[in-house]
Amino acid sequence: MAAETQKTTPMMEQFFSIKKEYPNALLFYRMGDFYELFFEDAIKASDALNITLTTRGKHLEQAIPMCGVPAHSADNYLLSLIKQGFKVAICEQMESPSDAKKRGYKAIVNRDVVRLVTPGTLTEETLLNAREYNFLSAFSEIRGSCALAWVDISTGDFHVKSFKKSHLGDLLSRLAPKEILVSESSKESLLEKLFDLKPTITPLANLMFESSSANRRLINFYNVNTLEGFGNFNRVEMSVLSAILEYLNLTQKGILPILKTPIREPREGSLNIDSFTRKNLELTLSLSGEKAGSLLNIINKTVTAAGARMLESRLSNPSTNIELIKNRQDDVQYFVDHNKLRKNTQKNLSHILDIERGLMRLSLNRSNPRDLKAISNGLIYSEKIFKEINSVKEANFLSFNTNSLSGHNAIIDTIENALIDNPPTNFKEGGFIKPGFDSALDNERKLRDDGKKLLTELQINLSERCKIPTLKIKFNNVLGFFIEVSARHSKHMLSPPHNELFIHRQTTANSIRFTTNELTEAESKILNAENKAIERESYIFEQIQKEILKNAKEILVTAKSISEIDVICSLSSTADAKNWCKPRVDKTTSFEIIGGRHPVVESSLQENTKHNFIPNNCNLTCDKDTANIWLITGPNMAGKSTFLRQNAILVVLAQMGSFVPASSAHIGIVTKLFSRVGASDDLARGHSTFMVEMVETAAILNQADERSLVILDEIGRGTATHDGLSIAWATLEHLHEQNRCRALFATHYHELASLSKKLNGITNATVSIKEFKEEIIFLYEVVLGFVDRSYGVQVAKLAGMPRSVLMRANQVLSALNSTDQKNTPNTIKTLETLPLFEQSMANTQLTKKTTSEIETQLENTDPDGMTPKEALDLIYKLKEMILTYPGIEETPT
Repeated sequence: MAAETQKTTPMMEQFFSIKKEYPNALLFYRMGDFYELFFEDAIKASDALNITLTTRGKHLEQAIPMCGVPAHSADNYLLSLIKQGFKVAICEQMESPSDAKKRGYKAIVNRDVVRLVTPGTLTEETLLNAREYNFLSAFSEIRGSCALAWVDISTGDFHVKSFKKSHLGDLLSRLAPKEILVSESSKESLLEKLFDLKPTITPLANLMFESSSANRRLINFYNVNTLEGFGNFNRVEMSVLSAILEYLNLTQKGILPILKTPIREPREGSLNIDSFTRKNLELTLSLSGEKAGSLLNIINKTVTAAGARMLESRLSNPSTNIELIKNRQDDVQYFVDHNKLRKNTQKNLSHILDIERGLMRLSLNRSNPRDLKAISNGLIYSEKIFKEINSVKEANFLSFNTNSLSGHNAIIDTIENALIDNPPTNFKEGGFIKPGFDSALDNERKLRDDGKKLLTELQINLSERCKIPTLKIKFNNVLGFFIEVSARHSKHMLSPPHNELFIHRQTTANSIRFTTNELTEAESKILNAENKAIERESYIFEQIQKEILKNAKEILVTAKSISEIDVICSLSSTADAKNWCKPRVDKTTSFEIIGGRHPVVESSLQENTKHNFIPNNCNLTCDKDTANIWLITGPNMAGKSTFLRQNAILVVLAQMGSFVPASSAHIGIVTKLFSRVGASDDLARGHSTFMVEMVETAAILNQADERSLVILDEIGRGTATHDGLSIAWATLEHLHEQNRCRALFATHYHELASLSKKLNGITNATVSIKEFKEEIIFLYEVVLGFVDRSYGVQVAKLAGMPRSVLMRANQVLSALNSTDQKNTPNTIKTLETLPLFEQSMANTQLTKKTTSEIETQLENTDPDGMTPKEALDLIYKLKEMILTYPGIEETPT
């Protein structure tokens, strides 16, 4: 941007002065009904928003680039810019043009930035996904100790956690923050950890993470004498909590939201799911990045936005606290058993809007009358839910106190008595306070309305006096009230005696506009009364807002209880509809699933094919000192990966407090869940598919312990056969001997089955199939035992590979199998001596001849004229002709 000079206009001087304070943000500079952008900001915004780039005046003899967006629809443009990683400084007019002119004819309107809009500080409904959290996080490291704090200022949720730095990526993948605050000195070291998430990274001065002054900042913010009631925060935790408060103070220009007391998450207490596993299991998003096809999409029957957010949070962060898990399960069980209560509760829940976010907008002065009405409406239906729950015989059957659902009658009465049923979104336009609520407001409205009646009478009088039936009194923001007649009628008003009465104001293409002294006086009374009425409504709105904010803490507790009940109803609805069971969760290392099913695959089958999912058992129960690993062999497409994933998903569901898709389930607490399923590369980091596989496997082997559940699929497949087999063999031994964990290990290397004879903790299992000739039929049933074949050629046939390729593959496979049987080590030599494909197909003419004979036979056959015996003879004849094809002999098993 060019520097300001002596030639700079007063408006541009103001722009430069403000822009200097926000060099890394686009400046939305308010000019009347538009937000204008200038210079580099305009160029960037016009490209990002695909809007026209124009110019306005000159600076240093160069045209000033400019573009703008209407203020009334600015949110749509803001959302687009925020999604593209921009930050936007909102610069408003702090006074009206008429007020500015009181300081002098050339005085410009005072402007200032009222808010810095960033991805992590959004509060508007139009900018947020109602059913997802929008986290702003801060990371700090002090002398090897790391902590992350995260806040959603649209709901008030505030958390902090200490952890090992190696776990940062896992925690961030769970939270998916939209913006991460880091100190300037630590930004570069975090880029690798943040690579997959692609959040907005905001470097801040190291001083903003200063822990020595953090205690004072938190005490001042929460207006308390000590933080002891909040818990014991260590130095690095205080650092990140303080950084977030400082950043909010900066972006919100001193108007801070109501934040809940920060919750300190313990290091232990939740199921650790690394980023690879979270992605592989498709917990909240499918591999394609969509909600559809995810586990969340299957279990989400919530009817409130806040309930949906809480459900996703629990699914993303299952607990290891057995008491908490059992309490949640008992809550679900009660609503499963009381179907009518659940349906009535969900019906009431469906009327509740987002109380949390409405309340936060109130605290930031960004609310409107509909937010007040939403809060009142939510509290009304909360009371109904309270009465519904307390109408059942068992008192206090839920694991949490439901009394918070009641007791807001004073707030409800205030809002309901004051506001009309369907208020406008903009309180500055007035018209949302009920008549009769405030006598001062009613008086101003009467003066305004009487003035409008006076205008009607004046219009009739002037029309009759001038004998112009089309004479109208109109209003616009530029002229105010004026009299309008057509050009041909204007001669009456410009001629005596009317010319002394009417004062010319404006001439347009089709009409002439006038005023009179009487109209000017009436206008003054009307506008004065209307402005006073709007001012009075704004005052009433502010008083109600203050009253609500006095009770904000209690209202937020009510909102949380509503979310809890919504989640319980959602999980019980899913359990009841899909016949899920209540799992037994305890401190043992048991793992026994009877009739387990993959919930997403099962749902897809039922919706798209009407087929039933084949349930399977799994028993990995072991004692503390031994491992129990199922080694699963069998062909591709038989369901090995589904079996692996479904058992991991059952752990996640059980430990979040949900029922699970099985006939029965006994799961000893899992503290770490690891998954290595599926093949993908990471070319952006220079990692091949095999490298990604090895990185993920290494992370598992270095971290898994006896409380872990590990699922591994096809380890070693990305390299040469002998290398892959060796890696898979060593990995399996390490899981058994070093990690001593519960694990499912699927492989094509059927040679690994021999390890079960040496290692007591390994059990062989396989996926059942039926064979007929060259065909295989998948039964999708996992049974104990193993297979010594991979059936790759048969699966290739099912995939539609060309017949010539299948024939050649069978020839090569036969040669390799023969080599193995003779214990010949030189596989390469065997392949070198194998006849070329063209030579093996020397009898192609025979094949063509045979094919021709079959076609001729069928063409000359009359099915309707054949006896059953003749038809059977023809089938045998055709079969004999087909079997003369070269290379289709059945491969020995």
